[in-house]
Amino acid sequence: MRKLLVLQHVPREPLGMLDPLLRQAGFRIRYVNFHRMPWAQPDMRRYQGLVVLGGPMNVDQQDRHSHLATEIDVIRAALELERPILGVCLGAQLLAAALGAEVRPNPVREIGWYPLELTPAARRDPVLRHLSHGQAVFQWHAYTFEVPAGAEHLASTPSCPNQAFRYGRAAYGLQFHLEADGPLIARWLRDSATRLEVKASGGAPRLQEIEAQTARNLTQARAAAGRAFLAFLELFKWRRRTMLTSR
Repeated sequence: MRKLLVLQHVPREPLGMLDPLLRQAGFRIRYVNFHRMPWAQPDMRRYQGLVVLGGPMNVDQQDRHSHLATEIDVIRAALELERPILGVCLGAQLLAAALGAEVRPNPVREIGWYPLELTPAARRDPVLRHLSHGQAVFQWHAYTFEVPAGAEHLASTPSCPNQAFRYGRAAYGLQFHLEADGPLIARWLRDSATRLEVKASGGAPRLQEIEAQTARNLTQARAAAGRAFLAFLELFKWRRRTMLTSR
């Protein structure tokens, strides 16, 4: 059974719709929740892939959240081992930082649904080609990353030019929350801490707008996310074939 390491920062940010897809594909999932175990030191050599989830902290807060430096080391180990990697939101920023790229505040805090603009490289990409140009994706972030040197820039939005990249064959950074399903979005909008962020960006009318956007966009977004995630899981088969033929 293939073992997948998942780095989690807070309980309210789980794998979302990616969880059942991984389990159906036969993965054994090991969560390391740094909210509960900030001292954890996971060994990437024990796992066949890595997912790094989102969180409320920022990459430049390693003085307050020392596990962020640990995570960058784990990501670099996964890159060295050529394991498939998926970084989501903060996870994408940590992947970018591990590759030497700058992570900084975005001029606009993106919360809600935004149309994704795909680059020509995305249309050829094995994962992102399953999304359509103009695809509505769910966002919740205040920071952004530079695309790392040597990586393929895959997507943007008008208010955040760097939304997705691929490094090598199987390391993906996604600024947007492709994993967010209906229950997860509803949970974020009800949570006392995250609800304050929405109200700060537009008050109750903005909250109602996001709820209406979710009702309109969720079905299509889930279908596109399912196709993209299944394509990402195919990369593990490529990795297995490569290991077998290299012996």
